[in-house]
Amino acid sequence: MKDNITRFSFAFLLLIVFIVQFSIHTDASTLSNELLAWGFTRGKNHEQSSLDGASYKVIKDYDGIAIGAKDSNKVYLTFDCGYEAGYTEKILDVLKENNVKAVFFITGHYLNTASDIVKRMIEEGHIVGNHTVNHKCLPNLTDDEIKAEIMNLHNGVYEKFGYEMSYFRPPKGEFSSRVISIAKDLGYTTVMWSSAYDDWDKEKQGREEYGKKKIIDNIHNGCVLLLHATSKDNSVILGDVIKEIKNMSYEFESISNFK
Repeated sequence: MKDNITRFSFAFLLLIVFIVQFSIHTDASTLSNELLAWGFTRGKNHEQSSLDGASYKVIKDYDGIAIGAKDSNKVYLTFDCGYEAGYTEKILDVLKENNVKAVFFITGHYLNTASDIVKRMIEEGHIVGNHTVNHKCLPNLTDDEIKAEIMNLHNGVYEKFGYEMSYFRPPKGEFSSRVISIAKDLGYTTVMWSSAYDDWDKEKQGREEYGKKKIIDNIHNGCVLLLHATSKDNSVILGDVIKEIKNMSYEFESISNFK
């Protein structure tokens, strides 16, 4: 009789554990797949940007990063690297000279064509983030396709460098609750941004003063700054921008210390 009670208790305990685990890992297919496009409204006089309500809620719900504390003077520098345009090594030189660490979100194309630069990023203490293999609109893909876009790049970086990526940025700033849930289940923290400018357009280079003003005028407490390493202007102005931001009593911080 006592053995039967013990077996029943053990089976009941296993059932409870299963139910708890199942409730924690929600089936992504049951979540909203409404396409959300990231957006923000710049603040005035270095006040924090206002982030889009619905999109920001999803990022917060899944413990993502978009903007730091209002009372924090930290600035988090991030770069998107879809392809190598010949400017990233100069950007890395400037970061080294100014003792600033950044996150570089790379694609599969970048890994395959500029692996020497990715190696340098890692060796110099920067964070390499996951921007997916093919830079597709993820809400348009199936669960398995999303996982492949993230994990094929993850595994490629690990095989080349023994480096485990843990930060994710959805291509084009497009996502859904389903996408961010899948990324989190894969061990990733999603990183968006609270300041950026139209530096990605290769037809809009040669505007150094414009770029400086856009960046400096919109720096704020807890700023997550998005820049593109494909921009020649950024490679030219980055040193001056970093120095000016520091002179304004802000401090550059690694996203690994985000708060």
